[in-house]
Amino acid sequence: MTMVVALMTTVCANAQQMFVKPMVGGTLSTVTKVDDAKMKLGLVGGAEFGYQLNDQFAVTAGLLAAMEGSGMKDGEQTKDVKSTTTYLNVPILANYYVLPGLAIKAGIQPGFLLSAKHKGSLYEGSKWIDFDESGTDGMKKFDLSIPLGLSYEFSDFVIDARYNLGLTKIAEDMDGKNSVIMLTVGYKISL
Repeated sequence: MTMVVALMTTVCANAQQMFVKPMVGGTLSTVTKVDDAKMKLGLVGGAEFGYQLNDQFAVTAGLLAAMEGSGMKDGEQTKDVKSTTTYLNVPILANYYVLPGLAIKAGIQPGFLLSAKHKGSLYEGSKWIDFDESGTDGMKKFDLSIPLGLSYEFSDFVIDARYNLGLTKIAEDMDGKNSVIMLTVGYKISL
């Protein structure tokens, strides 16, 4: 029995390490299948919790508040149109270290719509009319995407770049899906 306990303790101490990684950064997002859509800048922040299984493999799960959405190219009837959606995303990722400090990552990311805001100007009659609306009516409250990315760790700092490929439509009456590039900086804290 003593030998089993000693073996389990050695395996756990050498092969597993838990950590938390607070992170902040920016997003560059758009909505697919929307004519005249353009990329829009946003912010992202939160934390990921991880479990280092060995030198080559770790798993992480996080909570990230992310500003996503899309802009629209100016046209004859519209200008300065932007839609900002805020999601609470839950990325669950496998991290494979191809070199010390350099990991490729992939997984799944459920997201929950927290808010939506639409603003810009419409040309009606002979003048421009500004609009600024908030609300999630007609929008899907659940979003699912596949995050793919790379990260590099140095002195407990982590630079992370991801592309989130949207799988679900963002609204009831449209086929558009979220398409998000995310760049963050985090700090890895061992637990």
